[in-house]
Amino acid sequence: MNLRMLRLYLPMLLLSAAALSPVLAQNTQATQNTPAPVTNPAANAPEVSGTTPVDDPLLDETTSDISIDLWERIRRGFAMPNLQVDLVQDREQWYAQRPDYIHRMTARSSKYLYHIVDELERRNMPTELALLPFIESAFNPQAVSSARASGMWQFMPRTGKDFDLKQNAFRDDRRDVLASTRAALDYLQKLYNMFGDWHLALAAYNWGEGNVSKSIMRNQRQGASASYTDLRMPAETRLYVPKLQAMKNVVANPQALGVNLPSIPNHPYFQSVRLPRDMDVALIARLAEVPLEDFKALNPSAHRPVMLAAGTPRILLPWDNAEIYQRNVDKYAGRLATWTAWVAPKTMKVSDVAKRVGMPEDELRSVNKIPPRMMVKAGSALLVPRPAKQQSDVSTKVADNGQLSLTPEVVLRKLWIKARKHDTMASVAKRYKVSVDQLAQWNGLSANSSLRNGQKLMLMVAGKAGKSKSSGSAKHARKKNTQ
Repeated sequence: MNLRMLRLYLPMLLLSAAALSPVLAQNTQATQNTPAPVTNPAANAPEVSGTTPVDDPLLDETTSDISIDLWERIRRGFAMPNLQVDLVQDREQWYAQRPDYIHRMTARSSKYLYHIVDELERRNMPTELALLPFIESAFNPQAVSSARASGMWQFMPRTGKDFDLKQNAFRDDRRDVLASTRAALDYLQKLYNMFGDWHLALAAYNWGEGNVSKSIMRNQRQGASASYTDLRMPAETRLYVPKLQAMKNVVANPQALGVNLPSIPNHPYFQSVRLPRDMDVALIARLAEVPLEDFKALNPSAHRPVMLAAGTPRILLPWDNAEIYQRNVDKYAGRLATWTAWVAPKTMKVSDVAKRVGMPEDELRSVNKIPPRMMVKAGSALLVPRPAKQQSDVSTKVADNGQLSLTPEVVLRKLWIKARKHDTMASVAKRYKVSVDQLAQWNGLSANSSLRNGQKLMLMVAGKAGKSKSSGSAKHARKKNTQ
């Protein structure tokens, strides 16, 4: 019997056992009717720690009750004080009037919510926080804001680095389901420890801890209250906590607000499996017998066509597909990866890189997201076709730290000048900030050549692509360069 069947039949087995034994029935009923204990975080804030994998969630008493759905489990863990302001009612109505939006968000969240709730319970944090990605990103792990915040928890690049979320040429952990959830809960716990108040912690998550601290100090200097509702803050932050409270109210009592909240089963959606070698993303999905889009939804940090085992040693698959994947990988005899990483030995034009690695320039630009009129800087890591005979995978150093660095492409154009009276090769070179050897090479002269007054000399200067050749006196040339 596989795990999914076990989940389906376990309630019936429990009921059968209850019928056979009144004592067992009584104990079972007591277990099901007793809410999971919730400790008030304000009384005893837990220390931040890393995630711990659970071998079998069905063995955990706090998660094994599959007779309830995940929403009920979240309700049992509510531990934050309710916020009662007019903006909450405004947001409640906003959600209630958009049933399609609620259904879309819920459908996306069903892949991730079980894991988030598990982590919150393990850390003894309020389960309201599991609803925060509804507010941040509508549970879209590919979401990117105009301010460059990314992922379902919407980490800015700098904050992501502060919480050890790798952002390199091959992956962005701000989008990773496990890594971003770990970092978000670490950050929220840090903010709660700092302010001792969940509403202030949430405001700081949105606005920044420094801004909230300054606002608190401003009120304290004026002898005013420093509670969340009394602080001056931007409109976005002022609306942020009411949005979460409104979503909490929707989950707490959807019928009262006329909301049809689709049920989410109280069991894991995915499990983590090992990535043995570098593998093409499309091949992983095929071997797991999972639609490509579903695989990307569980592994959203994989924004390249290949996953590098040295940087991403484990992947997420739907629970029942993990065994299928392992079985198919074990018997697969073809190439696992058709892409690899290549490190530029020097600063190069994209066209020269394309020739070096043997791929069309347009494809190289598309795969590596290189805009026009840019050059690839030395040391940059690019994704390129993997030679059929290559046996080695990408190294940990490159997979974990590879960056693509670009610089504007310099276009050289000819500029004709006239030598002045008493000019020498050295004086001309100094005036135009080039070397004597370059000047000599461009004009077929030696570094010691004598110059006549009015003698024409050719220079190669930086300019914009598409400019026509310039001619005339040095004065005229310099004037054109400044226009």
